[in-house]
Amino acid sequence: MPLPPDRVLAAQRLLEELGVATEEHPGGTLGAHLHRVRQQPERWNARPALQLAGLCHAFYGTDGFATAPLPLAHRSRLVEAIGAEAESIVYFYASCDRHASYPTLADTTGADFRDRFTGRRFTPTLQERADFAELTAANEVDIARVDASFREAWGAGLLALFTRLRPLLSPQAWQACTAVLGD
Repeated sequence: MPLPPDRVLAAQRLLEELGVATEEHPGGTLGAHLHRVRQQPERWNARPALQLAGLCHAFYGTDGFATAPLPLAHRSRLVEAIGAEAESIVYFYASCDRHASYPTLADTTGADFRDRFTGRRFTPTLQERADFAELTAANEVDIARVDASFREAWGAGLLALFTRLRPLLSPQAWQACTAVLGD
């Protein structure tokens, strides 16, 4: 299914308005990184909502990236730009308390997720966990692809993470993880 060009344009305008499109990031700018992360799920044949989430995955910051261009109080602006489904993926991705959530995300029973914004613990749906895994893979694979020092420092640990998350990853995402992060 093709990505709605008006949604991509709206997200790009919001990026520019928030002043983060030109912010430095491994491999160039944050804007360039976000576009590459959007393109990765597209190559994996992901649905448009996941592709749009890739483009906006850093809008609320993450447990590993403190910059939060859009405050949570303004979530409606991102919903307006990319749609409710894509925004909910962005929120889920940004809200992950990695230390608390990563160990059990791929568990078929008892996956425990901790929202770092609210402290709430819950069991996410299989779709939420799969979207999270795909988006995480797209993000980390992109950084590892463009930054050799990042790949050297974190590649083995990321490959171990994606090996645990493999049941949640599409075959294409798993192949990208092993191609970029594998020895």
